[in-house]
Amino acid sequence: MKRNERVMKWLNGAKPYLGVLFLQLSNVGSAIISKVALNQGMNPFTFSVYRNVIATAFFIPFAMLFERETRPTMTTSIFFKIMLLALLEPVLTLNLYYLGMRYSTATFTVTMINLVPAVTFLLAWIFRLENVKIKRLHSQAKIIGTTSTIGGAMIMTLVKGPTIVLPWTKHSNGIVSYSTQHVVNQHNDPIKAALLLTASCCCAATFAIIQAITLKSYPAGLSLTAMICMAGALQGTIFTLILERGNASIWSLHWDITLLTYVYHGLVRSGAVYYISGVIMKEKGPVFVTAFNPLCMVIVAIIGSFVLSEKLYLGRVLGAVVIFIGLYLVIWGKSKDQTLPNNDQNDALPIDHKHPQVQGLNKDIIVV
Repeated sequence: MKRNERVMKWLNGAKPYLGVLFLQLSNVGSAIISKVALNQGMNPFTFSVYRNVIATAFFIPFAMLFERETRPTMTTSIFFKIMLLALLEPVLTLNLYYLGMRYSTATFTVTMINLVPAVTFLLAWIFRLENVKIKRLHSQAKIIGTTSTIGGAMIMTLVKGPTIVLPWTKHSNGIVSYSTQHVVNQHNDPIKAALLLTASCCCAATFAIIQAITLKSYPAGLSLTAMICMAGALQGTIFTLILERGNASIWSLHWDITLLTYVYHGLVRSGAVYYISGVIMKEKGPVFVTAFNPLCMVIVAIIGSFVLSEKLYLGRVLGAVVIFIGLYLVIWGKSKDQTLPNNDQNDALPIDHKHPQVQGLNKDIIVV
């Protein structure tokens, strides 16, 4: 019995890490499939609408079935938070992201989104959603770790170094060169892409913060996901009709890579990712979720080495090592947050116990 209890305890502890690993694996598939679809003429505005329509249709039945008796009462405050969340992620973040990708490459896009952990950490610090005390070692570890993950991603992108010859990459079959040429954008504009992607990162970080706050007063994750996607589809439709007025052809559907992209992102990236991110945030906070974003680049490099016979360079390996060190520091710092003495935690996150909504909150997040 004790052995089973230890196994269950280990599995429960591993859930957040398995969750963020799934988020990054889904992000790898998203970067590849969406770039191919954009190159073939997919409209980023209708893409945002259709993926949220699909996510809404998929998650509403589950929300009605599993959260029928536990769904909190809708209030004006929660309603406006949901509308703001829908504007930030399904509309602004996605449209800015894919507009930026249109003017750049998939590699450049994946590199730029590594700004999200830094912006999220800064916002969480400002709004006191993250337990940070500069003089304490675990807080310094979180700051250094977040910075290191971003720095490691930049090293992987900017530093090449000598080639590391591996048995499975020794004889390249030319797939790499084709893949690289295939994703080159004829309308390349790095400056415009950087501005659009930076704005997207700021919206994504703000979404993570507000989602963490909303989940404290509305903890029904499936219902929240469905309503965010529904409101995002509605707002995105209005946004698209204004920007693409008179262009009805963008709404047409065909059996092609574009439709596959709609379905994949609707079920996985808009639906499952919102829900899983919320579940992890309840336990670990928004910084923990976004700190793993640079892991996407490491996964891409590993998969590319085995599947596409892409050559590995010393710069990529060094960058990956820095990313893993940074993630370890963040994880270690977060674990120390949860073992702080009660009086120390109260000093770090003062809570108004007279307010009924803040009773029973965890150590990482408070309702504001």
